[in-house]
Amino acid sequence: MLKLALLLALIASPLGGQQPLIDEGYAHFYNLEFDQAIAIFENGIAHNPGLPELHNHLAQTLIFREMLRNGSLESELVSGSNSFLRRAKLNPAPETEKRILDEIAKAMALADARLKQNPKDTAAMYASGIAFGLRSNYFWVVKKAWHDSLRDATAARKLHNRISELEPNNVDARLVQGLHDYIVGSLPLGYKMLGFLIGIHGDKEKGIRTVQDVAKNGKLNRVDAEVFLCALYRRENQSKLAVPLVQDLIRRYPRNYLFRMELGQMYSQSGDGVRALQALEEVARLKQSHAPGFDRVPWEKIYYQEGSIQFWYNDLDRSLENMKKVTAASEEVDLNTGVQAYLRMGQIYDMKQRRAEAIAAYKKAIAYAPQAEAAQESRKYLDTPYRRM
Repeated sequence: MLKLALLLALIASPLGGQQPLIDEGYAHFYNLEFDQAIAIFENGIAHNPGLPELHNHLAQTLIFREMLRNGSLESELVSGSNSFLRRAKLNPAPETEKRILDEIAKAMALADARLKQNPKDTAAMYASGIAFGLRSNYFWVVKKAWHDSLRDATAARKLHNRISELEPNNVDARLVQGLHDYIVGSLPLGYKMLGFLIGIHGDKEKGIRTVQDVAKNGKLNRVDAEVFLCALYRRENQSKLAVPLVQDLIRRYPRNYLFRMELGQMYSQSGDGVRALQALEEVARLKQSHAPGFDRVPWEKIYYQEGSIQFWYNDLDRSLENMKKVTAASEEVDLNTGVQAYLRMGQIYDMKQRRAEAIAAYKKAIAYAPQAEAAQESRKYLDTPYRRM
């Protein structure tokens, strides 16, 4: 449920750039160069303060900078772990939160003013839907307010539904609908009974087809559709289909190290351990050569991803060596990576019939991040040794 709802909260974050200025900003955005993107969008607002789209762009970049800083963007994209799990010091500063919500509020107010003048202003509808999607994202990832998040996501969908009614050929507006169909179609019945979801039944297969269409034929939302399609393929155990999409994203945004790490995960899940490790070796090579963007990659992230692949492909000695490197810096890595590394160490020790060391590792996982899914899993193995199914 967590990963599904987070994906729902991430809808409506389009590339959205006819102007060279905006295109330049999003080139930095997708390369994880958020400070540069923020400066560009701020400059755009200074010259055109009445455009709701620019306030959306700035708010989105501020949100994603926080997500990268606190580990939630990395965790969700690369490891699929609990994106809420983070150290207290990595919560956003009050002034940052205020700025994000203020920019979203400005976008909403400007869009609403235009809609009052012309209820069929689809550009204003689009901007309003984006603003709701961004606030949904912030409520879910940062504030942990899932009810408010789902409500805003549903509001975004309704606005973009209206655009499709007025402009049937507007492919970009369908991204919100496609993701919403997939997510709602995957929710347990209890969540579908929520008041603001009544009448929205969802359809997983239809949702995937819609996102595929946007990834192929979209203009503003094509990049986002590719990113989301990778997530959907991964969740549906169709990682092979995601590989060419990730490769395309790497070609477009070569300084985004997360895409390369994701490629390793896709190869691993599709059964190609050799190429999976080669993808991680390439990340290490780029870091060693100080390639643009790769000095930001912590070595522990590379060790963890390599160790995870080795674990699933039964190269247990090398996996254990890598996990030890991660836990040796346990106070520096994000909580998701650290707790998963301790869990993997315990599982490896169990597979090697080293029960006492396994129990010690599980206890460290539990103490390190008690609320993590990996800690909860570790508790099971305190009484019953891990056995690979």
